[in-house]
Amino acid sequence: MKTNPKTRAAKGAPAAAEKKSSAATPAPVAATAPKPVASGLTNARVHPKTILVPHDFSKPADKALEYAKAFGRQFGAQLVLIHVLEPMVLPAELGYGFVPPPEDALPMEALREKLASVAKSIGSEVKCTSEVRIGRPWSEVVAAAKELSADLLIVATHGRTGLQHALLGSVAEKIVRHAECPVLVVRNEERDFV
Repeated sequence: MKTNPKTRAAKGAPAAAEKKSSAATPAPVAATAPKPVASGLTNARVHPKTILVPHDFSKPADKALEYAKAFGRQFGAQLVLIHVLEPMVLPAELGYGFVPPPEDALPMEALREKLASVAKSIGSEVKCTSEVRIGRPWSEVVAAAKELSADLLIVATHGRTGLQHALLGSVAEKIVRHAECPVLVVRNEERDFV
C-alpha cells in the first residue's frame, strides 16, 4: 500500500521530497565572526603612564629595569624606581617586632644617592624618579603602586628555590598576589628585551 507524502507529513514524518530539498541546500554560514563575550576589555588598550620598578641594586633588578626602559620609551611612560630598606627583625619571644635601626645607622642618604644615580643612568629619553622607603619590601611596593596610581609594576625575581624560598618567601610572589595593577615579573635568565 502506497502512502501519500502529504499524509506522512501530517503524521510527523518528513516527506521524501522535503528531505531532498533540505539535504541539497546547505545551511547558510555566518559571514562575520561571532561577537566577543562582553567582559569590559573588548576594546581595551594597554597604555601605561606610570611604571613602578622596585630596585635592590642586584643583577635581576637591572634586568627588570631594562624591560622598564623599553616600556617607558614605547609608551612615553614615567618610571619610578623604589628601593625598600627592611628594618631588623627581632624574635617575638623577646617582645619585639620590627625595630628600625637607629637613625644614624641608616644609610638613607647613601641609598637615595645610589638610586638617583641609577635613575640618571636611564638617560633623558625616559623620565625617571626614585624614592627610598623603610618597611617590608613587598608591602611598601604595593602601597607605593597604589599611592602613585601605577599602571604597571615591573619586578625582578631572584629565582630562589627550596629552603631559601621557604625561609625568605618571594617578594615578587607577594607583590603579584597583592598589587592592584598588572605586574610583569622578569627572571634573571629571561632573554634581553630588544
